[in-house]
Amino acid sequence: MAADLIWLAQVYLGLGAATALAFLGFGIDRIDENARGVWLFRPFLIPGILLIWPLVLLRWMQLERAGDLGAARFRPPLAGQPRLALAMAGAVIIIMSGAMILRQDGPSEAPAVQLEAPE
Repeated sequence: MAADLIWLAQVYLGLGAATALAFLGFGIDRIDENARGVWLFRPFLIPGILLIWPLVLLRWMQLERAGDLGAARFRPPLAGQPRLALAMAGAVIIIMSGAMILRQDGPSEAPAVQLEAPE
């Protein structure tokens, strides 16, 4: 199970790295005119893109399809925010319940010993 989680994290970060490479290589220039020709700040964006690459791809596709929106492109999409908040709350409950169900018991071969404060 732990090996599967590590593999899943590696795949997720690998996809994030591919997204960061594509977005910082040519995508950011197409959607943000202030980023054209400015290369020094792009390495600072890599950790964030590695973690939230699905949102970066979604927003990149939205801005590519819409074209020039002017000031509207700086407004975040909020239409799905209430549903996302409920989904995240449900995910937390499911994850915590699963952790409580699947947790391992402590060592059964030796009884617990209460530690005393040093004198």
